[in-house]
Amino acid sequence: MAKSVAIKEPYPPGDFAIWLVIYVELITFGFMFVGYAFTRRADVALFNASQLHLNQTSGFIDTLILITSSYFIVKALNAVKNVKATEAKPANILASKWLLAAISFGVMFLINKLLEFSDIFAQGINLSTNNFFMFYLLLTMFHFMHVTLGTIILFNIRRRTKSENGYSQDDTRGIETGAVYWHLVDLLWIVLFPLIYIIR
Repeated sequence: MAKSVAIKEPYPPGDFAIWLVIYVELITFGFMFVGYAFTRRADVALFNASQLHLNQTSGFIDTLILITSSYFIVKALNAVKNVKATEAKPANILASKWLLAAISFGVMFLINKLLEFSDIFAQGINLSTNNFFMFYLLLTMFHFMHVTLGTIILFNIRRRTKSENGYSQDDTRGIETGAVYWHLVDLLWIVLFPLIYIIR
């Protein structure tokens, strides 16, 4: 009786280079988070008063958007990861749809953030207003850049799902790499949102 051969999953998933990028990004954001915490400790009243100018509802919506988009990425990856070679083309079509949903939510995040920045700047707030807003703008704009890059990466991954040379069960490294990066973006926001918007 023929035995089924289990496909060995690559570890870590995706391209190894993306993990180097992730480690650098986590260290960078980690230093910024620690810097924020220590600076806040020196003037809690100022940070709490400044925090009232932020739109917590907008920040919460951003959180839901990114979590949902990460779910779509998982669905896209599973579409091409758990099928046979003969089903690769339909799987890529399905993955393309999930990726389009994830990209759409990424764009929604960017638009919502731009509206929030517009409101902040309309209040006459900028990097030099005080320490709280310096950290708020640095952290959220830096994260905004990561979401922008992540959206571009997902767009290019989706292009491949629509080509003849799409992904298959034995070739998921590209989509896994994009998924890993997008989950990083999501994780950073999950830490950033309560730190900046909620904790008092």
